[in-house]
Amino acid sequence: MWVEKLARVGYAAKGVVYGTIGILAIQVAISAGGKTTDSSGALRTIASQPFGQFLLILVAIGLFCYSLWRLIEAIFDPESRKTDSKNIVKRIGYLFSGLIYGALGVQAVLLVTQASVSSQGSSNSTSDWTAKLMAQPFGRWLVALVGAIIIGVGFYRLYYAYKVKFRQRLNLRTVDVNTEKWIIGISRFGIAARGVIFLIIGGFFLQASRQYDPSEAKGLDGVLQTLAQQPYGKALLGIVALGLIAYSIYLLVQARYRQIPVANVSDRLQQELVNHR
Repeated sequence: MWVEKLARVGYAAKGVVYGTIGILAIQVAISAGGKTTDSSGALRTIASQPFGQFLLILVAIGLFCYSLWRLIEAIFDPESRKTDSKNIVKRIGYLFSGLIYGALGVQAVLLVTQASVSSQGSSNSTSDWTAKLMAQPFGRWLVALVGAIIIGVGFYRLYYAYKVKFRQRLNLRTVDVNTEKWIIGISRFGIAARGVIFLIIGGFFLQASRQYDPSEAKGLDGVLQTLAQQPYGKALLGIVALGLIAYSIYLLVQARYRQIPVANVSDRLQQELVNHR
């Protein structure tokens, strides 16, 4: 079914983006060039490669596929169909994820058409929208709430990696035992690394709220830059960069082995059509 292909292409495209970020960061860590960047910077890096625009078109298509899959998960809940508060929060997360990666896909299209040549990283844009949020009534507390939510997501990702909860969604019956162990180990490392990144980003938002300074709010590139500036910074950056690469491998594993409950989506779509007749 088209929904399954949509999801698999989407996971693969997201994996390419995170793999690019990780490779650039590891180059910084070993003093071999590279740069600390975020998803937007990864798109610009892809665009600068030979046949970059063609590659970027493929990535943009993949990001739109991922965005649409997340929106389908948010609306139709194909994997659960529960209505408890935990599942509702998860579906809201899928909704925001779909919107974010849809916007990233739009940015990729703009880069292809050369309508956007900005070299700004997400650290500036993060500060900009944090400043707008702070300008609202109770804005300082809203920024703190965002930080707390991001920290909560970070702890959940660590728990998700520790409990190997992702394993139940993978169909690994076709791989041997040793390969499965590698897949699980790399995936756990990648998910945990992303959890740590969420914790640091959330801490930046809490710091921005405490100091009433939007510039303290940082995104992924700000995390990588901050790590590089610490004592033993290159070692820390290298570990996190390897984690990002591991996370990209986990996403590629999702693209290949994830069980996509397409039948549930079909049933829900048919039900919606019947209800609107």
